[in-house]
Amino acid sequence: MIGKNNVLSLCLICIVVATMASAETADEKGLAIAIEADLRDQGWIDSMVELQMILRNAKGNESKRQLRLRSLEVPDDGDKSLTIFDTPRDIKGTGLLTFSHKQGDDDQWLNLPALKRVKRIASKNKSGPFVGSEFAFEDLSSQEVEKYTYQWLRDENYEGQAAYVIERRPIDRNSGYTRQEVWIDKEHYRLLKVDYYDRKQSLLKTLKSSGFKLYLDKIWRPEKMSMYNHQTRKSTDLLWREYRFNTGLTGKDFTRNSLQRAR
Repeated sequence: MIGKNNVLSLCLICIVVATMASAETADEKGLAIAIEADLRDQGWIDSMVELQMILRNAKGNESKRQLRLRSLEVPDDGDKSLTIFDTPRDIKGTGLLTFSHKQGDDDQWLNLPALKRVKRIASKNKSGPFVGSEFAFEDLSSQEVEKYTYQWLRDENYEGQAAYVIERRPIDRNSGYTRQEVWIDKEHYRLLKVDYYDRKQSLLKTLKSSGFKLYLDKIWRPEKMSMYNHQTRKSTDLLWREYRFNTGLTGKDFTRNSLQRAR
């Protein structure tokens, strides 16, 4: 017969083995959070939105720009987007066409009407500023899960919301960032804040998103995104308004020809 002590020992061993088998590493947890956030932002098909860009220099002086953004959800790959500037007059018609990819480099083209030229953005230049703002070209691509490795860092309260804090490291060697710390709220898996660290491991920028609104009963979008550069003390705000979804956009609306025709 098996004694009570032996039975107890066997039970403890089973509990330990089961716990070890189900234990989640920090890397696995970070990836799981990123995947869940990505899944919750699927199914919007296409969108159109108007926005205002406010640029501030280190002294607080402002300049404003009006622009439009069209986006297309692409099954099994990254999204496509077309950004068009309406004001000021000297950059009217300037546009950025982006094809994000889950694997490999993104494709980006910049239309410069004043020069009558469409410029392809090389991978090595995607860490550069977009039209003088604090947003880099790589910030404007869709943030596909496959572009990073992940690690859960901690849970904490962020501005009254329970949040996960995860670290993501870009796989692309041409990225201007070595790592990013990302705050994601636990209830809706919305991206609340990102700290960007440069190639010297110094804090470069912080992105904060606020004023979230719910669309299509499932898609959250912020009314405001603020990017602050800690090293230059410059900042850029993006104020979003009049989101429209399922407008009938197709791949034909996201070509180099459509980029040049955009007005």
